[in-house]
Amino acid sequence: MRKTLIAILSVLFLLRLGARADAQTLSELYSSAKAEGQLNLYGGGPVALYATDAKLFEEKFPGIKVIIRGDFSNRLTGLIDSQIKAGKMEADIAILQTIQDFVRWKKEQVLVPFKPEAFARVPSGFKDDDGMYNGIAVSGIIYAYNPKLVDKRDVPRSAKDFLKPVFLGKIISTYPHDDDITLYLYHGIVEKYGWEFMDGLMKNNPSFVMGHLGVAQKIGAGEFAVTFDATTTQATAEKNRGASLEVVIPEDTFPIWAQTVGIFKGAPHPNAAKLYLAWYLSDEQQKRMVQRGGRWSPRNDLAPPAGFRPVTEYQIANKFREFITSDARVQELRKKFEAYIGPVKGEAYR
Repeated sequence: MRKTLIAILSVLFLLRLGARADAQTLSELYSSAKAEGQLNLYGGGPVALYATDAKLFEEKFPGIKVIIRGDFSNRLTGLIDSQIKAGKMEADIAILQTIQDFVRWKKEQVLVPFKPEAFARVPSGFKDDDGMYNGIAVSGIIYAYNPKLVDKRDVPRSAKDFLKPVFLGKIISTYPHDDDITLYLYHGIVEKYGWEFMDGLMKNNPSFVMGHLGVAQKIGAGEFAVTFDATTTQATAEKNRGASLEVVIPEDTFPIWAQTVGIFKGAPHPNAAKLYLAWYLSDEQQKRMVQRGGRWSPRNDLAPPAGFRPVTEYQIANKFREFITSDARVQELRKKFEAYIGPVKGEAYR
């Protein structure tokens, strides 16, 4: 009996030890990370997008310097793949919209499993259940318009409203065959309304740019009147800067996605990477992020951004991961939308 009790207690101790290996406190992680002295963060988009958080992190955890490398996601993933192949990692952690790369890296077994303290409060739709990658911020694609150019009676509520003659030459969007989340958006629209939607849209002579920043800026500046392809993040930021821009939650289902983070095997500063992820999902940082506007926390226990309801109260499309990893379908859709619109032109707005 005594041997059985000892065996049970030993198993419970090992299970508790295993749980703590993931759910370390920030203080525990900092003790290991500060000896590394640095964090190499690869982020999809401009460096400025990550600079504020990096400064806050450095202030919170003195002695750890954050080095940011920002660029287009496909360029960063190419660099990371080269480092993996060479067996010499520079990237510690990557923050990207391209969740398909994290799915691929998980299959290739090049990611470090890590479950921070808040892991259990993030639904499966915004993370990998094995802890190989985690969502840290949730954004969506909504409508935006310039109230100086659009009469209240004409404010669009559904995708079909953009086919009205009143919007001839006044619509702007990113290229669906260039931007993954916009491809998901267009796919959902043609699934509901058929390819006749694209026929009608092209008759209204829309314009296209590379990047959602350009969409928000051009609406706010009055160069275009409407879009059904504005990110909550960029549109909110543009409005907060004083631009003439208003947003509309569509009556149609609108896509959401989580900006995703993964830590790489062989990273030079693995503990600093774990600390950054755990800190970013902490109450303090998540509330700060939400207060900036336009992004929801992936956690299910925190309030939504100002002006929005909890994201689950809307009609959302939350299957971006499944969609973008269906390679054959994605390639077919890219070709079909390019046939409608033409090749990608111009430079990305950054």
